[in-house]
Amino acid sequence: MAASLLLRNACRRSLLQGYGTSVSFPLAAARTIVLKPTQADVRPGESHDDRNARLKRPQSPHLTIYSFQLTSMLSITHRFTGLALTGYITAIGLGALALPHDATHYLTMLEGLSAPTLIALKFSLAYPFAYHTVNGVRHLFWDMGKFLTIKEVYTTGYTMLGVSGVLAGLLTAL
Repeated sequence: MAASLLLRNACRRSLLQGYGTSVSFPLAAARTIVLKPTQADVRPGESHDDRNARLKRPQSPHLTIYSFQLTSMLSITHRFTGLALTGYITAIGLGALALPHDATHYLTMLEGLSAPTLIALKFSLAYPFAYHTVNGVRHLFWDMGKFLTIKEVYTTGYTMLGVSGVLAGLLTAL
């Protein structure tokens, strides 16, 4: 509380220095911009895109112009694994409330699946959990100010992918 009060007073002093003296107010030294109203060039029935084409305004770039990087792909995947985990938990919770049998009935139904199908099902449940957990630990290190150089970000990214794959494989083997 005291630190924020000291910072606020220091900011006020720096902004108000010279106020009331022959020195002008420091914020007034900024460039002045004069705005004048103009009549909008709106044509009836013209769409937004047609107007921009007529005025030769370029279209804003979209995600398609960017090359994908490891960092952006890991960030997007982290969000999707979080959504998948939320979906799993919601489905299990609503299923427990709405379905007529208890969990043992449905587990005995899973025993009848072939081994490859069961492994694929277990891995699809385990991988989002492993990925989201390991990437969350990576983010905790970032919050502590560690591994923030570009080289370290890429190294921890590849390491996180490997560790999450191994962890998912171990969970699948259980």
